[in-house]
Amino acid sequence: MRIDIITVLPNLMESPLNTSILKRAQDKGLVEINLHNLRDYSLNNQKSIDDYAFGGGAGMVMQIQPIADCIEKLQAERKYDEIIYMTPDGETMKQGMVNTLSLKENIIILAGHYKGVDERIRELFITKEVSIGDFVLTGGELPAAILSDAIIRLIPGVISDETSALTDSFQDGLLAPPVYTRPEDYKGLKVPEILLGGNHSAIEKWREEKAIERTKERRPDLLED
Repeated sequence: MRIDIITVLPNLMESPLNTSILKRAQDKGLVEINLHNLRDYSLNNQKSIDDYAFGGGAGMVMQIQPIADCIEKLQAERKYDEIIYMTPDGETMKQGMVNTLSLKENIIILAGHYKGVDERIRELFITKEVSIGDFVLTGGELPAAILSDAIIRLIPGVISDETSALTDSFQDGLLAPPVYTRPEDYKGLKVPEILLGGNHSAIEKWREEKAIERTKERRPDLLED
């Protein structure tokens, strides 16, 4: 898989995308992540990529030309399955969406900034708009990193125990059940006896019951869905 991220702040993306599991995935050749500094496509001496909004109002708007030039350059080099715009008014990111995106071959992610991009960028290029929640950050870089992380960890070979990703919260529409490790007894708090007995069918039943119980308690909306 190849992920191209278009950003105003490439330095902000370096650390989360080049650490731990994501770094190992790139070192193994399982994914290629490329950061594109939008200012490199600016045609003015100041390297600015924003301007005032027509009609007035507070805030600046990302211009068409630098974004269009960057996307068109990438499209001339290869075919992209999705061109994603990270924006608060996009579709809320959920595990099912991530599962689907993890099967793609080439993805562009555009990190929004300021009051957003000129609407014509969305009309001309964007195939999918994604939000990580009903709140606003200073830019789309961290959401782009979050989406990339969620996608990459599902690629076969990225996580050593691939079944681990399949038992995460939301994969089956439920929250994950409680998990325990050594010691068996910590200051009187003991690991449930059923997890120590080796009866795998009973353990799986317990885990399913606990997952449903936890989902009812914390995220009943998942059960409604």
